Amino acid sequence: MSPAYDFDAAPDRSTIPGEKWGRYAGRDVIPMWVADMDFAVAPEIREALARRLAHPVYGYTDPWPSLVEAVCAGIERDHGWAIAPEWLVWLPGVIPGFHFGCAIAPGEVIVTHTPVYPPFLAAPANVGKRLRAVDLVCTKGRWVHDEAAMVAAFAPGDVGALLLCHPHNPTGRLWDEKELAWLAELALAHGAILVSDDIHAGLVLTRKRRHRPIATLAPEVAARTITLFAPSKTWNVPALQCAFAVIPDEALRARYRRALRGRIPSSPNLFGLVATEAAYRDGWAWREALLEYLRGNMAFALESIRALDLPVAEPEATYLSWIDVRKLGLEDAAAHFEAHGLGLSDGAAFGAPGFVRLNLGCPRSRLAEGLRRFARAVEAARQRP
Repeated sequence: MSPAYDFDAAPDRSTIPGEKWGRYAGRDVIPMWVADMDFAVAPEIREALARRLAHPVYGYTDPWPSLVEAVCAGIERDHGWAIAPEWLVWLPGVIPGFHFGCAIAPGEVIVTHTPVYPPFLAAPANVGKRLRAVDLVCTKGRWVHDEAAMVAAFAPGDVGALLLCHPHNPTGRLWDEKELAWLAELALAHGAILVSDDIHAGLVLTRKRRHRPIATLAPEVAARTITLFAPSKTWNVPALQCAFAVIPDEALRARYRRALRGRIPSSPNLFGLVATEAAYRDGWAWREALLEYLRGNMAFALESIRALDLPVAEPEATYLSWIDVRKLGLEDAAAHFEAHGLGLSDGAAFGAPGFVRLNLGCPRSRLAEGLRRFARAVEAARQRP
């Protein structure tokens, strides 16, 4: 590992404002909940930000040619998808991105899987649509689609969009080509569009696997797909608020742009744009070093959790571990672990009570202490009368 990329270092986040650590300010609780990492941002990105910060004017700024070039080249490099610059629609975040995707869907119902990233569950109602959630099933330690339930969800003929999380948060599944093709065929057969949140696409942990956007399956799939990307998860810059949609079809892209008009800023945050160019142009060596470190963290965590006889699937992507704690019989799982000094995300918010999500994006020493606290909390739960 390059000395410049020291993932064992532990920057002190408790001294600065921030959502992740601020939740437990003044308490002995290690935050391993919200999906941002405790690692220092890549020096290549920090240097690019410092150069732009040195100029004393921070005026309105549209995406510039070298930024667009870096993004297009990065998407082709990482995902094998040659995109045209005009397909890009810039956004302040992926969450508004999929809200607008739901808003322009041709039907009144949005189908998605559960468990899933909580804003997915709120998005349909937020834009005047109805949610129809379909549970994933865990088979032999692997989360998969319930095909019969998915077919039933589309059967009424009122579905406007399939809202897809790929890679999947919180289970860590990297949907394979066969799974994606089946979903695309189902959606297109019912006249629905595909809105795919690919924000974790740069965080593939399984060696020899590659993230494939669903839009790359066939031209007819691309013509019905809105794919959302951001550097925020892979390069740990979520607060810089920069994302983009890739929409190959001109008519769908025009509808999407009309929906955005007057509702979001015409361009993302200036420093988010700077960070995005630096990430997609110069951030690859850091990303590869990060993935190696995360693979080590994941192996360490899985061994520790399985030793406690708790079901946990091995993630193929993301830095998140989705743990089944139903056998502990906890009324409020997150509160129980918090009482033992560990802040986790409660599965209820994802549509799956009895699970917790553990964020492994931290130095291994911090992870080790977090897992010790996790084990103590599990033991305490098992010793209750």
